[in-house]
Amino acid sequence: MLFRSLLVLIAVLVVGACGTNEPAGLEGFDTSTITIDERELYVAVAQTPVQRSQGLMGVTDLGGLDGMLFVFQAESNGGFWMKDTLIPLDIAFFDSDGGFVDLLTMEPCTADPCPSYRPSGAYRYALEAPEGNLAFVVPGTRLGFAVDETRW
Repeated sequence: MLFRSLLVLIAVLVVGACGTNEPAGLEGFDTSTITIDERELYVAVAQTPVQRSQGLMGVTDLGGLDGMLFVFQAESNGGFWMKDTLIPLDIAFFDSDGGFVDLLTMEPCTADPCPSYRPSGAYRYALEAPEGNLAFVVPGTRLGFAVDETRW
């Protein structure tokens, strides 16, 4: 019983310590390490409809994050927009198997209507990062996970 209590305390301390590095506006988002080919990226994960809707709105500094991974339960073909997003972003789209679909550059939108950025095909994952940081993502690139993310 003491061992179990000690494990719970350690887990609480680790989770609490991880939360201190969250950029303003991204509190409550899980983080994960993903791979694109052999490159590891540390990202916030938007996996609920509310989180996907919020995305990087209002964020000016990603802190120690490389970007944000949007996870959908099934393949999608919907577009993304930059309403209230303050930094220019690249967005890479990947299908259910992690295969490359498209890469787009998106500009902040200051007035309605904001344009929608749609990939050339269906996707299950979308990765946003500051403009220029996904220049290495090209056709044939593959998305993977450094840790088995079966919850997605």
